[in-house]
Amino acid sequence: MRLSRYFLPILKETPKEAEIVSHRLMLRAGMIRQQAAGIYSWLPLGLKVLNKVGKIVREEQNRAGAIEVLMPTIQSADLWRESGRYDAYGKEMLRITDRHEREMLFGPTNEEMITEIFRSSVRSYRDLPLNLYHIQWKFRDEVRPRFGVMRGREFLMKDAYSFDVDAEGARRAYQRMFVAYLRTFNRLGMTAIPMQADTGPIGGDMSHEFIILADTGESAVFCDKSLLDLPIPGADTDFDGDLSPIVAAWTGPYAATEEKHDEAAFEAIPEERRVAARGIEVGHIFYFGTKYSEPMGAKVAGPDGQEKPVHMGSYGVGVSRLLGAIIEASHDDAGIIWPDSVAPFDVGLINMKPGDGPTDEAVASIERQLEAAGLEVLTDDADTRAGAKFATMDLIGLPWQLIVGPRGLAAGEVELKRRATGERETLPLESALRRLIDWHKAIA
Repeated sequence: MRLSRYFLPILKETPKEAEIVSHRLMLRAGMIRQQAAGIYSWLPLGLKVLNKVGKIVREEQNRAGAIEVLMPTIQSADLWRESGRYDAYGKEMLRITDRHEREMLFGPTNEEMITEIFRSSVRSYRDLPLNLYHIQWKFRDEVRPRFGVMRGREFLMKDAYSFDVDAEGARRAYQRMFVAYLRTFNRLGMTAIPMQADTGPIGGDMSHEFIILADTGESAVFCDKSLLDLPIPGADTDFDGDLSPIVAAWTGPYAATEEKHDEAAFEAIPEERRVAARGIEVGHIFYFGTKYSEPMGAKVAGPDGQEKPVHMGSYGVGVSRLLGAIIEASHDDAGIIWPDSVAPFDVGLINMKPGDGPTDEAVASIERQLEAAGLEVLTDDADTRAGAKFATMDLIGLPWQLIVGPRGLAAGEVELKRRATGERETLPLESALRRLIDWHKAIA
């Protein structure tokens, strides 16, 4: 992709309304534009990252045995009255009346709707276990939307819902999602620590928040340092097997949010292993038993022929929120540093002298070779000064910068910069291309 043909509205000045790093950088890098309080348009660069994050979330849900559906954004108020949550949910719910005076709402979550889908289709324990998920836009009318996509009113969310015949089966479903979340956040370039959490308006008696550590985190968190070194379950994890040892390993050491913090338990940890930091929630999972299935009549017949309410859990990841969280955890003074797995482009190819025939020809050839090898390339072919080119590439945070100019080409050389480390090397052109192609194969 040539920068001259791309829509990348970079801002030189930091917008006054941006209070935190991720909001500032997403606006400056031309990823999003605010349309109303807490509501954003996703511009090409931001949308590319959003889709890559969603792809990883989807792959790990599928790996864990969840099945994708797609539910509407607008829901009937009647469903929420069945569960008893319509009046209890509060002003965060955007309530709507259609032209026929039917009461509707813009869904803040989907427990009621997925329960209705289940009860109309499943009758026997033989059809269980079942986990259905979707990735869909939600709306919660926050009293004070702030921090960009970190606390917006409209947001993209992955929510999964498990159905099991009994509590034992439901806990196995919970463990599958627990492990899937460990893998998901690791693939997104983050270390997420599961911490026991309040269930809030969702309800239930077992819940974990997945927290990443970041200096700009929204709340205080406390944990045992040993959690930062635990191995992530591999791609060969058997999700049909016994996952309880993995869950036990991750829930045994002390880890708590500010609301759940036990100072005495924390002080019992050897001092060198105590971590008190700031954290950002990136996922939340719940087991809530028959809270929704019982009032809404979601039952299945067991082996004895008796109908009983199914046991349920729900499992959320704020997909759009993850972009802000990644940036909060991975940036420097110059801009974003994208993890390799979600970067909008792999390489920023910088033409130092657009209009110079040999340089233009070399850049075009490099672009073709890299794209043929499967890399995504953003070529800066703009007629701007070198400093502006480097600043733009640092701001948008692509993993690699390949710098091509007449003087280097005369010597058969180019410059290669790794954004994460800032390391720059002058290499023969073929060596630089081989380095990038080998890197791409390693992360694919």
